Amino acid sequence: MTRIVHLSDLHFGFHRAALAEPLLARVNGAGADLVVVTGDVTHRGRRGQYAQAAAFLSRIRAPLMVVPGNHDVPLYNLAVRYLAPYAGFRRAMGRHLTPVRQVGGARVLGLNSVDPFAVQRGIIRKGEIGRLIGGLDPLATNIVALHHPLEHLAQVDKELARRAPQALSRLDRAGAQIVLSGHLHVWATGAMLEQTAHPGVLQIQAGTALCGRLSDRQNEFAVLQIDGPMLTVERHIAPMNEPDFRPPEYEHFSRESGIWVAHQPPETPIVPGATETAFSTA
Repeated sequence: MTRIVHLSDLHFGFHRAALAEPLLARVNGAGADLVVVTGDVTHRGRRGQYAQAAAFLSRIRAPLMVVPGNHDVPLYNLAVRYLAPYAGFRRAMGRHLTPVRQVGGARVLGLNSVDPFAVQRGIIRKGEIGRLIGGLDPLATNIVALHHPLEHLAQVDKELARRAPQALSRLDRAGAQIVLSGHLHVWATGAMLEQTAHPGVLQIQAGTALCGRLSDRQNEFAVLQIDGPMLTVERHIAPMNEPDFRPPEYEHFSRESGIWVAHQPPETPIVPGATETAFSTA
């Protein structure tokens, strides 16, 4: 059995400061073998925001891997954005933009989906799909972690990352089983499974763990418990008008037949967070 905490969209610099300690306590109490952060650790990629994010993440007791999000490159400092977009990220989070970790029965492969030449839209670079496929472990549960989703719910009005459909199709054929992402501030698991043409890949799209934007309505994170072909997802939710996370809600999935099956009705995603303008949070 392997336990993985999935955090995304912390947005230090525009975060719910009062929720940081409750979040840290939940994460450290989760008994995780690994904590995966799928980008937007900062709000605007500024040095002080990276210092806040690094201070928080340094207190997580489990092993940690972090991939960048579009908010982790400077928005207004164009010289840095185009010439050294990941300098701040590497200084605070470590030099690897595409880390790989093996824990228990799971292999987690990071992917940098950020495009410094676009404000929000991501990109899957040439050669990256092949790198991921080459890194899959046929004896493990293979998980790809990136910021931008590889597929959107029908209600989401943003553009997919470039080459996202090709990436999802090829990863499905190659045997990847789970994709962790963020970006939209919209939780989606079973709802994605209902609409996808690739049920061999369970897409776990996280909400925002700490962002203070009221239109998101809640903060949340997830704990994945992987036991062979069985997966339990603990979803920890803190509504914006409550000071702490509620007791977890549970979702159960299995892939004994080679494709994922949900053991509960699909959730109803809260979509407004996905419809902001180019220069707002998501």
